[in-house]
Amino acid sequence: TTLFRSAAQCVMDGKCRVAINWPGGWHHAKKDEASGFCYLNDAVLGILRLRQKYDRVLYVDLDLHHGDGVEDAFSFTSKVMTVSLHKFSPGFFPGTGDVSDIGLGKGRYYTVNVPLQDGIQDNKYHQICEGVLKEAYGAFNPEAVVLQIGRA
Repeated sequence: TTLFRSAAQCVMDGKCRVAINWPGGWHHAKKDEASGFCYLNDAVLGILRLRQKYDRVLYVDLDLHHGDGVEDAFSFTSKVMTVSLHKFSPGFFPGTGDVSDIGLGKGRYYTVNVPLQDGIQDNKYHQICEGVLKEAYGAFNPEAVVLQIGRA
């Protein structure tokens, strides 16, 4: 958590344009409960720090699992757009992230879920990812981007 907040602070202070939180990937934790081996949500804490300076933050989650904790944290705001490309099939954790989940209240249409099935080929994944991210970036025009690419 300290590393992610430090990475966010480095960007905010102009000391770097890109900061990496190597141990990151705790995107399932909720405000009041642990989930999916995640007891805190480093991405949410980093985004909250970035929001102290930047009006619009784009969160991109390319982890195999849906970034449910981050989506839940920002589903009611238009200041953070969450985009998640993830496996979606019956019985697969966390079981969230349907294409119809688009945010709530002021956050409606600021949540983008791209559920994918097993067996997607690299070229198709690249095509979907590039198309979705170009559209999201162009429409939202973020001042900062947080990328979650999973953890080993």
